[in-house]
Amino acid sequence: MKIEELNKVTEAEAEKLFMQCCTSSSWVSKMIKARPFTDQKILVTKANQNWQRLDESDYLEAFEGHPRIGDVNSLREKYASTKKLASGEQIAVQDASEEILTELATGNGFIFIVCATGKSALEMLELLTERLANDRTTELMKAAEEQRKIFQIRLDKCLETTL
Repeated sequence: MKIEELNKVTEAEAEKLFMQCCTSSSWVSKMIKARPFTDQKILVTKANQNWQRLDESDYLEAFEGHPRIGDVNSLREKYASTKKLASGEQIAVQDASEEILTELATGNGFIFIVCATGKSALEMLELLTERLANDRTTELMKAAEEQRKIFQIRLDKCLETTL
């Protein structure tokens, strides 16, 4: 889809599209209101600005839109609507050993969010282990930054696909 098309879709279509990128309803609402976008750079800028203006409950709502790392069945079932945009994000986990998957599943706290694109299961486990020592505020900020990376990748994918 081109920026011009994104600007012209209905609010309901824009909501569906943005929700596939990030499940914070406040962020989605802000993105719909930010239209029209003159180019991709402005879209990226607005997405980041709108993300930074959210509060903790909005971040937590966005985090709820992700399956637990390594829970491939949850990824398939719960998030079938985001399949096209989320494809490949946890691809390396499919080849992980049962031991690594178990550690990822049991160590994954309610806000462990990582931009999994390009990372192996072992790399994600190492990140999880490092981040377990974080206090809640630090982890919330780390997770928010990872979520920002994820929605940027998904926005880019939106602009490469058709509705």
